[in-house]
Amino acid sequence: MLNYYKSSRFIARQSQSLRGFATSSIIKNASQEHVFTPLATQSVISPMRRNTTWLTALRAREKQKVEWINKHKAELESGKLSPHDLPLESYSYTKVGTLDVAERSPKDSFSYVILPFKSDEWFLDAYINAYGRLRIGQIFQDLDALAGVIAYKHCNPAQPVIVTASVDRIYMKKRLDSIANLNVTLSGNVTWTGRSSMEITIKAATNNRDLTVDSKLTKEDIKEEDIFLTANFTFVARNPETKKSFAINKLIPTTDQERADFVRAEQYNKHKREEAMKTALIHTPPSEEESNLVHKMWLQQRLDPDKASSFADVTSASEILPAENPTDKVSVQLMQETRIFSTSMMQPQYRNRHSYMIFGGYLLRQTFELAYSCAAAFSHNIPRFVSLDSTTFRNPVPVGSVLYLNATVVYTEFINRKLNPEAGEKQNERKYDFNQNSIPGTLIQVRVDSTVRDLKHGTTQNTGQFTYSYFVAANAEKSLIPGNTEDVKPKFYRVMPQTYSEMMEYLEGRRKAIDTASFNTYVRLMPNPNEVVSE
Repeated sequence: MLNYYKSSRFIARQSQSLRGFATSSIIKNASQEHVFTPLATQSVISPMRRNTTWLTALRAREKQKVEWINKHKAELESGKLSPHDLPLESYSYTKVGTLDVAERSPKDSFSYVILPFKSDEWFLDAYINAYGRLRIGQIFQDLDALAGVIAYKHCNPAQPVIVTASVDRIYMKKRLDSIANLNVTLSGNVTWTGRSSMEITIKAATNNRDLTVDSKLTKEDIKEEDIFLTANFTFVARNPETKKSFAINKLIPTTDQERADFVRAEQYNKHKREEAMKTALIHTPPSEEESNLVHKMWLQQRLDPDKASSFADVTSASEILPAENPTDKVSVQLMQETRIFSTSMMQPQYRNRHSYMIFGGYLLRQTFELAYSCAAAFSHNIPRFVSLDSTTFRNPVPVGSVLYLNATVVYTEFINRKLNPEAGEKQNERKYDFNQNSIPGTLIQVRVDSTVRDLKHGTTQNTGQFTYSYFVAANAEKSLIPGNTEDVKPKFYRVMPQTYSEMMEYLEGRRKAIDTASFNTYVRLMPNPNEVVSE
């Protein structure tokens, strides 16, 4: 890993005012070599770079705490305030600079980083997982950091406090099976602005050119056919002096494509809350169709729990436990048995630009890798990442807190499984469909719930819910055995809820799968045997 920081090839470049991301600007001091730092934060001129040590920020924080307690002594003694109410401010951003609102084009915020996998094997070594595939969790860190650079660049010259409010969707469009033979670029810009919020779209694309540290990239260099991943982030700006929302520069689209992106983002943001309520069972109770589905699952287990997988008298075989099929086999596992957990102390090495909170990209990486482990343990196979559904960061995660993550397989879906009509299986009749050219397999949806505990006060807060979807090919089991030439039955996987609470989790997962499919994403995501397509 040390080679990662010492290589002269590690760069983070941007166009226009931040074009000076050169190798001479990359942080090379020893304090940075022991921890992975996203590329977009490594330049000495990057707005995402930390500009103070943790000890300096901590001492400033303790001083601020004493001053705050003395100022609010009466309120604290009367119980109107508690020490827990002490606001966590940004160490780096204390003055906004200017309140002027200017106009910016999408091109003004265009920024990029280059990942020279083809050119530098040690660089690639930091991005490879145990199976020789791209380690998506590392990419998530770079995506969030680059989005932060883009956000600050759009707001320039003002210096508000900017934080990640939500990840509106990340999905894979193509698979990278020969990652060592390709360089990768991450590039993006602001695509929509409100008064104090902005949407940022980032695209990851492959590049066959021998990119060097001096390579320049323009928006026109990114070809649609080379894009393998897209990500949308929403950032919000706050005035560090008034603690209120901050009016940012207005985005003015200049091309037809930019105008189309702006309208799409505007419509999405306008209906985002409404759509979220539709998928949340706490707001929208089960429909008649969903209630029937729950009843059938309960009935199967009630009538013959030991032989539930052979029960065929159902309306939609792919929705319930499948019938026995001589051409394949199905592994059924109870939802409660799929849960896995992680607990970790939030160390300052993973803090964000403001010093006192954990970097959002690190949280994405942690939740992704736990979800990946959950899907792998459930299927006993190597899953491929499909998408991350819309996710809101509900509360920040402070440095020094304890983060609890809980991952559960909440929904599964058979993709292009050959049905057995003789056993009573019927074709699934849905208002949406997945890629008919996809190889057979199982879509596995994993939900990760995150909670943070404040050690000093013992309080816990919900920090967000992350829903990841993975795909496991039905013939993946055969590929796990080196040199295997024997025929292995295609294998599919089914999660089975038992309690009412689990049934609701299953239905909510099903709703999210339908919602994602309606966005026409899964249609392009499932691996196709005729093309190179998912992580």
